[in-house]
Amino acid sequence: MSLSKQKPDLEDSINVTEAHGRLVREAAACSREKRLAANGSEPISLWVLAACGFVALIAGGILGGGGKLLAYGSTFRPGYVRDPAPGAAAQGAQPKEALAAYMAKGAKIYSAKCQGCHGPDAKGDGANFPSLAASKWVIGETERFAMIILNGLQGPISTGKSYGAGMASQGAGLSPEDLAGVMTYVRNNFGNSTGDVISAEMAKAAMGISDARTKKGQQATADELAADHLKALPGEALDPKMMVDPITLAPTAAPKP
Repeated sequence: MSLSKQKPDLEDSINVTEAHGRLVREAAACSREKRLAANGSEPISLWVLAACGFVALIAGGILGGGGKLLAYGSTFRPGYVRDPAPGAAAQGAQPKEALAAYMAKGAKIYSAKCQGCHGPDAKGDGANFPSLAASKWVIGETERFAMIILNGLQGPISTGKSYGAGMASQGAGLSPEDLAGVMTYVRNNFGNSTGDVISAEMAKAAMGISDARTKKGQQATADELAADHLKALPGEALDPKMMVDPITLAPTAAPKP
């Protein structure tokens, strides 16, 4: 038989390159489909997780006495206070002298309510906001000063000068301790030095006086202040060295010698 008549190994119509590529791709796909996980790394079946959760719920109900395992009321003893460790110092805020404690309280209130207008140095701007330093109404009669803070002020101040629409009331949200603190702070800072403490008792009395004003809800005026509030706030004076709780400002001990 002549070489020209030998039958070829493949049909002339077969594209060898394309066929080989298809076989490679199919083999790779089969390998992915039949890949076996390494021993010990197989994912946990969903039914196993569900069964474990069910067992945990049953166990919690039994151990907790009917679902009380995590109930706060069953594990907390009312009135319980843990004793400090042997030899450990008592924790908590340490008492301070009244003047220092009230000043610290007042500094926070001043920063929140007063600093925006009167400035960090309390000197104002001379045009819209007056200075609190060396002000006769700040370091003078305490009832008058309290009425200004609680109700605001309209018209001329102690110098006879008026400042626009005046001062808005700052009484909203103030507690007696807040009022006492800020009054004590301003009267003993920025060059002012009265050396006294406006107690929370005095501040509480000031709030009652303010509520009883004839013009309640309106800004105070120089005439009203001179006629009705030119006096000291009622209440027993507090020794500046009296030890008080720095948080509540309540006295805690006798005055230091």
